[in-house]
Amino acid sequence: MLPTVARVLDLEVMRRGLPQVVAGADHLERPVRWVHVSELPDVAGMLQGGELVLSTGIALPEDREGLARYVRELADIGVAGLVIEYGRRYFDTLPRALVHAAEQRGLPLIALRRELRFVAVTEAVHALVVNAQLEQLRTSEAIHQVFNELVVEGAEPVEVVRQVARIAGAPVVLENLAHQVLTHDPAGRPEAELLEDWERRSRGVRPPGRTGHDPRSGWLVTTVGARGQDWGRLVLVLVQEPGPLPEGGPHPFTMLLERGASALALNRLVVRDRESLERQTHRTLLSGILTHALTVSEVALRAQALGVPLEGRRLVGAVLRQRRGPIPAALEAQARLRDFTELAASAVRACRLSALVGALDDEGVGVLITLGPQQDEHAALDAFAAALRRLAAEAARDPAAPAPVVAVGSSVGSVRDARRTLLEATQVADAALHDVPGGRTASYYRLPDVRLRGLLHLLRDDARLQTYVERELGPLLAFDAEHNGQLVQMLRIYLEQGRNKSAAADAAHLSRPSFYDRLHKVERILGVDLDQVESCLSLHVALLALDAVRR
Repeated sequence: MLPTVARVLDLEVMRRGLPQVVAGADHLERPVRWVHVSELPDVAGMLQGGELVLSTGIALPEDREGLARYVRELADIGVAGLVIEYGRRYFDTLPRALVHAAEQRGLPLIALRRELRFVAVTEAVHALVVNAQLEQLRTSEAIHQVFNELVVEGAEPVEVVRQVARIAGAPVVLENLAHQVLTHDPAGRPEAELLEDWERRSRGVRPPGRTGHDPRSGWLVTTVGARGQDWGRLVLVLVQEPGPLPEGGPHPFTMLLERGASALALNRLVVRDRESLERQTHRTLLSGILTHALTVSEVALRAQALGVPLEGRRLVGAVLRQRRGPIPAALEAQARLRDFTELAASAVRACRLSALVGALDDEGVGVLITLGPQQDEHAALDAFAAALRRLAAEAARDPAAPAPVVAVGSSVGSVRDARRTLLEATQVADAALHDVPGGRTASYYRLPDVRLRGLLHLLRDDARLQTYVERELGPLLAFDAEHNGQLVQMLRIYLEQGRNKSAAADAAHLSRPSFYDRLHKVERILGVDLDQVESCLSLHVALLALDAVRR
């Protein structure tokens, strides 16, 4: 920081002159960029602003208008202050007109009651200015190096925010344009204190310009965006200011905050093909619920700051999965999951619901819906599932495209039980994936809907179920693996067609003799009679269990 007028007056060389502030005492925090010695009454034309003018006053105008004009010109150019030494023109007081004009314009006016060598003052102040500029350069270089490394390494927004908070030693919050918290670092402060009633507090802070300091709240705020599209604000929550702020100059943390905002904007451009920051934040909360990585109070607090209240509401977990098609490449799968997640978020908004929406794994999207006391659970879920089907069909540009699987857990009444409803929805979704689409009246699945598949999915990690699958289907699986065959698929089709051989042959796109031959081969390998109902029932259960185990 450049030295202020107050700092200059506190220098030993200045104290020798017994300085006395006679006007503009409320503006001593103006930064001093340079010291200029001049006796000219029209010196303002030679200045650029930020100078501390030293004078004996020997050539100042004598009339009131001339003195007022002299002060006005200095104030207009942005001079930091005016120092006049007694002994040449004035001896114990300065002209009342000069003092009055300086007070009116807020220009610090200092009288030196003892003679000084002006050259000693300029040397001392210029040394401070040069040192401040060098320190600023060193600080700037260090900050740029930190954030350049973050950008090059592709650091996530949470790491950028953490670095800003570490350097500033104060809490930092990244919010979206709706004043919802995307990520934050409390810098050692209580998280509840930082985020409490965040949206209301943030809406009340609107400093002018893209970067500005709000003296009332103490916040330093900068806009985050690139290519003409702003998408958030980075807020430095200053509990205690770093000493008196220089009047008219930038806040000392301005460069730090703007550099952090630039890193966030670049990160957004680099990862624009990945999930949005909102979805990342939602995913972090859902993951924290499922893995116990976050406490109940942390989840509730962060969700509230994000605009999704969880406390005092009914919570319903839902898991969404797309019907399986050809397995896409890794990058294509990521893009498809990202699009599916955004589709789910759009369906939530279309139904005016409040929910956390984020990817749970490589294939599924988790949704934690919060319902108020007046909202009907079944109506809300029906509306959400219908909106998702409609949006999915529009995105696929095919009204006949298979609808996504919407699996729903039991509603719970507290954040503590949110994990249970999400886990139940996950189990239902995994089982429902194998259900034949169509023919259902309900728009979503719940545990009673998946019946035997749901039970087998719950038991999929049980060694006894895995042993049963191997005992029933092991030889057939081994034969297919060795001969690159499809006998397991033929058996599945036969059983799914209700043991109707003609219908099964049509479904397999084979002639009846060819299909019958494959069924006889299945019987020989497994040593069973497919005309016996109990054998077929046992094999059908084994196939369903195989699906559950493979999930």
